[in-house]
Amino acid sequence: MSATAAVPVVETPGRTKAFLRLVMIEHSVFALPFAYIAALTAMFLENGTVHWLQLLLVTLAMVGLRTFAMAANRIIDREIDARNPRTAGRELVTGAVSLRTAYAGSAVALVVFLGAAALLNPLCLALAPIAVIPMVVYPYGKRFTDFPHAILGLAQAMGPIGAWLAVTGAWSWDALVLGLAVGVWIGGFDLIFGCQDVAADRADGVRSVPARFGVDAALRGARGAHLVTVLLLGWFAVLTDAGWAFWLGLVVVCCAFVYEHSIVKPGDLSRLNRAFFQVNGFVGISLFAFALLDLVLRGLGA
Repeated sequence: MSATAAVPVVETPGRTKAFLRLVMIEHSVFALPFAYIAALTAMFLENGTVHWLQLLLVTLAMVGLRTFAMAANRIIDREIDARNPRTAGRELVTGAVSLRTAYAGSAVALVVFLGAAALLNPLCLALAPIAVIPMVVYPYGKRFTDFPHAILGLAQAMGPIGAWLAVTGAWSWDALVLGLAVGVWIGGFDLIFGCQDVAADRADGVRSVPARFGVDAALRGARGAHLVTVLLLGWFAVLTDAGWAFWLGLVVVCCAFVYEHSIVKPGDLSRLNRAFFQVNGFVGISLFAFALLDLVLRGLGA
């Protein structure tokens, strides 16, 4: 066998595929279900009918903004990522995605978001820059505050609020409550996620609740955040006169939270990824399924 034949061939993924891996496009599952709950609830309360074009535009806006946010996060944090063993394999660090491609992809995603907002209604377009700001501020937050998780929560809270505005073109306190629930939920599981980087963050001067106050305090904070999430979701159910199916979904969410916090302990973070990815993905999808069932039972039609 020749020396040339013995060398393994490594295939380089296409730029688009690599960029989608960079922004972890599949994690849209965390935010989209709650945007759909907001949009469909607003449609039900307005005239009881699903407006499919609006729902499509809400989807494009959500995916576009989230993709922009993730790309911006990876671009801004690339030097920090390179010094952290857990993140040293990310595409911008290894060169699988060039900085130029990341900037181009983030620009395209931003255009998609702004375009969808413009097609929805003038208020959405006018408020779109407000939604973009915390997406960019968040990765810088770990450089100036011990509570960057709160900035992430604020950024994510805008999804349901924006989806409601997309349908009605008007402000809604109901949507604010749902947005706060989502923001507190995501801020809470970001506290859990940050626990795995305590040693690297402290060594590199990266700020977070786990790095500043310890893993035990971060996990207690996450439990408190998820308790508040349940209370806010219950408040949203009361405000929108939700039926038994939504309340059953909330019970399922409570059980998921109990399980999540039972498998992550200060001295044992071995199942942290299961808690972060699987359980929280289940929370969003299951609550959406029950909320949709509730709306259909109450008369939402296509």
